[in-house]
Amino acid sequence: MDLIHQLPDRLLFAIPKKGRLHEHCVSLLKGADINFHRYNRLDIALVKNLPIALVFLPAPDIAKFVGDGNVDLGITGQDMVEECQVTDKVDQIMELGFGCCKLQVQVPIKSGINHVEELVGKTIVTSFDVLAAKYFAELDQEYLTDEEKADGKKTKIEYVSGSVEAACALGLADGIIDLVETGETMKVAGLKAISTVLETQAILIRNKNPTNPSLVSKITSRIKGVIAAKKYVLLNYNISRDDLKEATKITPGRQAPTISPLENSNWVEVQSMVGKDDAAEVMDKLEEIGAKDIMLLKIDNCRV
Repeated sequence: MDLIHQLPDRLLFAIPKKGRLHEHCVSLLKGADINFHRYNRLDIALVKNLPIALVFLPAPDIAKFVGDGNVDLGITGQDMVEECQVTDKVDQIMELGFGCCKLQVQVPIKSGINHVEELVGKTIVTSFDVLAAKYFAELDQEYLTDEEKADGKKTKIEYVSGSVEAACALGLADGIIDLVETGETMKVAGLKAISTVLETQAILIRNKNPTNPSLVSKITSRIKGVIAAKKYVLLNYNISRDDLKEATKITPGRQAPTISPLENSNWVEVQSMVGKDDAAEVMDKLEEIGAKDIMLLKIDNCRV
């Protein structure tokens, strides 16, 4: 990491070095035209077309380093921002729409436990000890008796760095708190979720005092364009002028559709952004009113 101190003119942008967020981040940077080559075993890569140095770090470190001002910009999970207690030190610029999962309280299916308050005063194992302690402190306050509180009884939170789902089977815990994406690992481990602590996804964060605010704004704009492009497609079709009013009701666009005259003066060409999830139904409706040459075009990037 000493190399970082030799890059005073480059904005430092932290990216998860592995795990569930890494591949999504690399794809996002490519879509934003942030070009770099990462050499094997190096956790720093210089961007070729912008004064940026990418720093590849564990996701928990990214939240802390951005909060402390060691790097300017980063991508990590909302859960990491909360767990590292840097919510007041960073600006959460935008949600990125990937890495979506839930931080959930889980217990063995055969335990007979169905409600989270049944775990009050027992042992919880987790990699999220800060969030777990905060969550169960509130439950302890509500469900422990005054006598139990006076005796110092509380839910015990034990930290482990990995393989959290094995804790109950090993007799180390009555329940766990862990991230759940599809739920397959939870089921295989014989666990079930009984409460959700936090819903999380990948977010773009920045230090409140970045070294180059204008460059941060440029990167943010590009990434927003990539995210928006994933939600929309460009619909192109021809329609008679008699049916144009009805067609533009179906495809109003974000601001307004683009309408261009054709050689046949009775027809026009229309271009409009439509939601990707609605595209098939929109095409059906256009065909029903007589639209022709309907084409759906992928958008790689945009500004909206």
